[in-house]
Amino acid sequence: MKITEEILSTLPDEGIPTRRVLIGAFWTLVTTKGSGLASTFRDEDHHGPAVREAGRLEEMGAKELARLALSPSLLEASVGMAAINSLIEVEEERCKKVNAFELLAKKGEGKDITIVGHFPFVPELRKIARELFVLEKRPREGDLEADRAQEVIPRSQVVGITGTAFINHTLEDLLSLCPPDSFVVLIGPTSPLTPILFDHGVDAICGSRVIDEQEAARYVAQGATFRQLHPHGVRLLTLLK
Repeated sequence: MKITEEILSTLPDEGIPTRRVLIGAFWTLVTTKGSGLASTFRDEDHHGPAVREAGRLEEMGAKELARLALSPSLLEASVGMAAINSLIEVEEERCKKVNAFELLAKKGEGKDITIVGHFPFVPELRKIARELFVLEKRPREGDLEADRAQEVIPRSQVVGITGTAFINHTLEDLLSLCPPDSFVVLIGPTSPLTPILFDHGVDAICGSRVIDEQEAARYVAQGATFRQLHPHGVRLLTLLK
């Protein structure tokens, strides 16, 4: 989790309060200085409390809340990543208006591509790749089991990794498998839009920024998927190396 710790070390630490913590069915939204999103992940073991300080999270300072990103509890780590995204100063002038599929299609046409996480654009990407490998913890038809990462990532010229790899603490292992000359993209709103990631083998970050807290919170609270959410207070952004 060294990358997460490095990101945490750059966040402001001047007593910023936590104004809102909202854990929805699919998305978690945290408001501190700004608002940030992360996927809502849950642990399969329900015997212990998934969020130890449930009911008191908004009493925690923003930086303390962000440190939950290091937690072994997936739900706490979801909250922590949303808090990190609420605190990051996004350099929008460096961001491009290109989505993950467009970027992967441009860089991956005729090449071997590995995607960690099943995204809606997978069928279209399969048409243009020489070979497409999709790694999933819960594989659908045509996907590979996640534990085959060591087999397929090292042979890929383009690699897309879900930002939720921050939540389940697999990001560094996945990045270590990427060939030095591969093009690596982090995908999804959980992905922090920080250039720190460029020092760790990432070439592009396809993330998001909450621009209307109230509108986004309304959709998160009512169980919106990201397709339902992103037209309502969320801006898609891509930060390139």
